[in-house]
Amino acid sequence: MQSSASPTVVDSRSVVALLSRLRSVAGQADPLPLYAGLREMGDVVPAPWGGYLVTRYRACDEVLRSPDWLALDHAWRARQSDDSRWSTPSSRELEQTLVALNPPEHTRVRRSVNTIFDRATLEALRPKVRRVANTLLDTLIEQAGDADADFAELVGEQLPVATVGHWLGVPPEDFDLLRSLTHAQAYAQELLPVKRQLRAADEAIRGLRAYFTALVARRRAEPGDDVISAWLRAWDALEPDRDLADEQVYALAMFTVIASLETTSTLLSTMVWTLDRHPRQRAWLRAHPMALADAVEEVFRYDPPIAVTTRYAGRDLVLAGIPIARGEVVHTMLASANHDPSLTPDAAAFDVTRRARHISFGGGIHYCIGAGLARLEAGLLLEAILRRLPALRVTAPPTWEPRLAFRRITAMRVSVR
Repeated sequence: MQSSASPTVVDSRSVVALLSRLRSVAGQADPLPLYAGLREMGDVVPAPWGGYLVTRYRACDEVLRSPDWLALDHAWRARQSDDSRWSTPSSRELEQTLVALNPPEHTRVRRSVNTIFDRATLEALRPKVRRVANTLLDTLIEQAGDADADFAELVGEQLPVATVGHWLGVPPEDFDLLRSLTHAQAYAQELLPVKRQLRAADEAIRGLRAYFTALVARRRAEPGDDVISAWLRAWDALEPDRDLADEQVYALAMFTVIASLETTSTLLSTMVWTLDRHPRQRAWLRAHPMALADAVEEVFRYDPPIAVTTRYAGRDLVLAGIPIARGEVVHTMLASANHDPSLTPDAAAFDVTRRARHISFGGGIHYCIGAGLARLEAGLLLEAILRRLPALRVTAPPTWEPRLAFRRITAMRVSVR
């Protein structure tokens, strides 16, 4: 996409100030004005640390879909300085996961598992997800009593790990460990992580490697009719070296868990928080349950759990009129792009009656592998809440962790009567 528009000159201090506000607790609680501020700076804004912020829908969509824009793969990370964040153990460990692979490696890995969450898989999971959602709501009702309880901890955090844990055959007693490790490793994918966050990510990734290599080894020793055993059989057919095959399955299992847990847990709490602030929309939805799927898509558009993803230019390119040199990085500001008026009229309004368009799941070959699963969990939970808890109310604003790329609600008190 090329444009004859002249690049907007932006003071780097203004960009830093806006991002600092966006990262703050107050900015996390109300980011929409800050997203608007980003878009006002231009479609493609120079980042003070190098590279660019891509703020509007068309440019973000082009980056996500075009094969000219690449994920931050091993080759790119190897070119960075040895003392950069890209040399940390957590960063290097993520190099072998789908999020950091480009063709042909990416193609090979995706083909090895086909469509992970296809329609048949999701339909098979539906009864389990519905049962777990209702059981978690039972616990919430019991814990809240006549007062309140933490929805994020009791429901939002529990449904995703129970769902993917059941699918992979992970013991329930390990769920809390996996949640803790997953949340900590996310710092390695943050836009501007600080040193303490990178240390936490490094420790977490070591824990995840130990856990999932042991899990793969158990399935190798005693294969069964389960997902990981099936992946091992698929990779044995592709890779004659058993150690390399096991490493590929380890990376798949770990990535599937962290991709499922980190984003969906926040999405589920965000969904309740957003509907709580729009009681008329919630009342309309209760009277029109056939619109549940549209409502879930509007939640994804309005407040996506991943606000930023990063790519680099595979060759010299022009994006929205701005020349980008080969190897330079661009950060697609997904949440900002979702609120671009050119994509959605009256984009600042939350409207469950619209057919929402968004790029919250990315695009192109890196479109989120768990999109269908996230939709299934959100839809079934929302249906159960509207049916069982008409009086559900958020009693205090959520507690947000100050992040830029991965939004996270750590606590949200609700009453049920």
